Amino acid sequence: MEGSSSMLDAEAVADLVLLDPLTEESLVQTLQERFRRRDIYTYIGNVVISVNPYQSLPIYTPEKVEEYRNCSFFAVKPHIYAIADDAYRSLRDRDRDQCILITGESGAGKTEASKLVMSYVAAVSSKGEEVNKVKEQLLQSNPVLEAFGNAKTVRNDNSSRFGKYMDIEFDFKGEPLGGVISNYLLEKSRIVRHVKGERNFHIFYQLLAGASPQLLQQLKLRQDCGHYGYLDREGSSLPGMDDAANFHAMQDAMRIIGFSPAEVTELLQVTAVVLKLGNVQLSSSFQASGMEACSISEPQELHEICELIGLEPGMLERALCSRTVKARDETVLTTLTVPQGYYGRDALAKNIYSRLFDWLVKRINASIQVKSDKQRKVMGVLDIYGFEIFQDNGFEQFIINYCNEKLQQIFILMTLKEEQEEYVREGIQWTPVEFFDNSIICNLIENNTTGILAMLDEECLRPGVVNEDTFLTKLNQLLATHKHYESKETQNARRVTDASLPPRCFRIHHYAGKVTYNVTGFIEKNNDLLFRDLSQAMWAAQHALLRSLFPEGDPQKVSLKLPPTAGFQFKSSVAMLMKNLYSKNPNYIRCIKPNDTKSAMVFTPELVLAQVRYLGLLENVRVRRAGYAFRQLYGPFLQRYKMLNAQTWPRWDRGDREGTEVLLAGLEFPAEELAFGHTKIFIRSPRTLFDLERRRQERVAELATLIQKMFRGWRCRTQYQLMRKSQILISAWFRGHRQKNRYKQMKRSALILQAYARGWKARKTYRKYFRSSASTCLANFIYRRLVQKYLVGLAKNLPPLSVTDRTWPPAPYRFLDNTNQELKNIFYHWKCKKYRDQLSASRRAQLQARLCASELFKDKKTLYPKSLQQPFRGEYLGLKQNPKYQKLHAVAKDKLVMADSVRKVNRASGKTVPRLLLLTTEHLVLADPKAAQPKTVLSLSDIRGVSVTRFSDGFLALHLKEVSTVGAKGDFLLVSDHLIELVTRLYQTVEATTGQALPLHITDRFSTRFPKGDVSITVVESPKASTNGPVCKKKGSNKMEVLVY
Repeated sequence: MEGSSSMLDAEAVADLVLLDPLTEESLVQTLQERFRRRDIYTYIGNVVISVNPYQSLPIYTPEKVEEYRNCSFFAVKPHIYAIADDAYRSLRDRDRDQCILITGESGAGKTEASKLVMSYVAAVSSKGEEVNKVKEQLLQSNPVLEAFGNAKTVRNDNSSRFGKYMDIEFDFKGEPLGGVISNYLLEKSRIVRHVKGERNFHIFYQLLAGASPQLLQQLKLRQDCGHYGYLDREGSSLPGMDDAANFHAMQDAMRIIGFSPAEVTELLQVTAVVLKLGNVQLSSSFQASGMEACSISEPQELHEICELIGLEPGMLERALCSRTVKARDETVLTTLTVPQGYYGRDALAKNIYSRLFDWLVKRINASIQVKSDKQRKVMGVLDIYGFEIFQDNGFEQFIINYCNEKLQQIFILMTLKEEQEEYVREGIQWTPVEFFDNSIICNLIENNTTGILAMLDEECLRPGVVNEDTFLTKLNQLLATHKHYESKETQNARRVTDASLPPRCFRIHHYAGKVTYNVTGFIEKNNDLLFRDLSQAMWAAQHALLRSLFPEGDPQKVSLKLPPTAGFQFKSSVAMLMKNLYSKNPNYIRCIKPNDTKSAMVFTPELVLAQVRYLGLLENVRVRRAGYAFRQLYGPFLQRYKMLNAQTWPRWDRGDREGTEVLLAGLEFPAEELAFGHTKIFIRSPRTLFDLERRRQERVAELATLIQKMFRGWRCRTQYQLMRKSQILISAWFRGHRQKNRYKQMKRSALILQAYARGWKARKTYRKYFRSSASTCLANFIYRRLVQKYLVGLAKNLPPLSVTDRTWPPAPYRFLDNTNQELKNIFYHWKCKKYRDQLSASRRAQLQARLCASELFKDKKTLYPKSLQQPFRGEYLGLKQNPKYQKLHAVAKDKLVMADSVRKVNRASGKTVPRLLLLTTEHLVLADPKAAQPKTVLSLSDIRGVSVTRFSDGFLALHLKEVSTVGAKGDFLLVSDHLIELVTRLYQTVEATTGQALPLHITDRFSTRFPKGDVSITVVESPKASTNGPVCKKKGSNKMEVLVY
């Protein structure tokens, strides 16, 4: 045991081995005082006692993990992390398999303790993707097992109703590889009945609260818990527990562990079957022979169960209401009474759930167990029920207390073995320790011939009338003289009167106290029979998971051999568990419940005292301190107490053991109080240790006073020296400052004298040589300076390079106005050139077209401003994309300039007909839009001019030369929606082709040449005109009026 200052508080020692005096009252008082200080952990040697605070405390943070990581077990305050770290380092560094035994009654915090141990090991072990996956799977097994194995009891809202032992396997580096979980004695009787105020297993409430409506419909369940008989039709709400959130957390945990969606669905289906079995109601009837029989009163639930598991309803009904009995070669079908039917129904529900839980544990093991055969180290964590004494104790309490007797036996033996090994290692003589050996009680229960479990199995197998009374009579006959067994009959034989021991009961004197067991139900619970008809019905189901749970139901594998009893199975499991624990180095966590109301930080001494007795803590302390109560390595001991002897203080240069001997020799302790081992000093009595600690505290106070005195003197001397140095420094700086100021004043005076002298000399030279041309020289100088200033300022204040920005800074002086205007023009032209140089060829052509349009139409035609919003696209027909226009595209080839739809005005009637207009670099083509065939092809050299109106219409006249091939037909009148672009592109193309500008007339009256003579056209702006285009009306033979909107 290592000592530290946190251990040696006399009012609340952190290690009960140092408790003096050692009584039950002082032990409970110490626990209460530490609990009041929110120190919920206490040591008995390397055993941790944990008192449940029923609230969250800030002692499990990542910082706490780092504080306890790789630290000495006794170098810091007691904590569950300390024992977890000690076990992990022993496994990793010393290659010793470990086990951590967590015991305590329901509500004491065993489950939380096991979670803390696993989370700590996960936090301190190595990191890595694969390692983190293993850690996550190990940690996520808890929510799944808690959902199916935990329930609310009157003592605990999350009570584990099964014992769990997990082997966590590590490689040689201490990285977790996987694990194996073993479960013990699931309280399956809770499925069919539980005490008022308690709940069934969490999974039922979580399923109903958290499942989606679709899932509930698939499982044929209702969300109302009151609908189900196995839930006692009570309210399901539990303060502080969110069943829906826990259900989703359980589903996430299953996914992380590796359950497939199909497995999860099958698991929930079997869970729903168990829940619905409680609603199967039986009714009584009588056969012709007068024998009572039972039948299903409401078949709806039965049919839904059969739909879930794929079974014929009639087969399940026969299995529930009748029983097949085989006698020699005959098979007899007997009907069951209603009580027998309900017994079979409940037995089926319990067996399904129990086997489902076993399957769940195996399935988790399949995911987390180590696949490779390489050598590995193991850390076991045992979370199992504590000793139980109730008002009415039955078969479950009997085997639970038997398990705790075995755990107490291994604890005492392993503790004594560890003590003896340390004494031998240190060369200290081992003194035999007197303690209560509970092997006589273990033998009373587990002896193969005269043990209570053996006689219970024998009674279950005996032919004839078998009941609890015959079993109790047999116990009284065989165990009448056993000093740890008594019953009413044995007391009467000894002439002892004890009203506390009722009939049909027996009492065992356990290590933790006397417990009275009621034998009612022992035979039934030990047999744990399930009618063969029900097993065969389950095996006949089409549900794969349910079918696999009942292999004995296979008709090909029918066995008349009775299955092992519950007591025999549990005894075998405990024997395997003990063998497993004996092969590992044990570490103990004893959990205590401080009150029955689950109130935060409330301590009930009477309740804690009872648990101290159940857990045998006083016996543990006595075993620990049977020889020497305190031991510590020489180095830390000498370092802590060396100030108590002048020879060892302040520095000891020789060996630690020699220094410890010199130190203790000067303190004059009795020789029998001390023993010097090879590496440790042993102190027999806690009183001696506390006296040593008292002397140390007094000496520390003296040394503190001495240190304070020396420190104050040093501080005053240092302060004086600092002030003296500061004064010298300030004086030096002041003298230097004064000399600098004197020098500056002298320099300033010299500069003034020099300035006056240079001025006098300059004036004298000026008067002699420069007075005659001084004005011209000054004027030119000033002019040059002004021009220079203007140009430099202009360079720093140039306008933006945008061609639309015509701003320019004004001239600062009037004589610079012309220069400023010229520079403005030069800068603007330079900006325009830079802008043009940046333009692409297509953009340049588009802007040239826009410029040409502006020159032709700006301020001349009303349509021009509207056209500014429309880009010049050129190709409006889609000749390449439309296969209909392939011939037209062939005519244009690669010389197309513009393609658009126009309307041609009929010369005779004034009506318009649609035409396709194609302008190429050589021709202007008019084509029929329906046939897509050219009707008129004009050479650009044949066009002599174009006339348009000044209004916002699209009307134009195309004047042709008389000598042209088409000129004989006369001029063309056209209407275009893109007039500005058409005339502009025609103008540019003609000018580029012929080298001559195309005449453009913008007027309201112009003359056109038709085949029958010239026609005068008058354009009139009228509201009667259509908005879709001009209206042409013929006025006689040589006049036409065009109405535009």
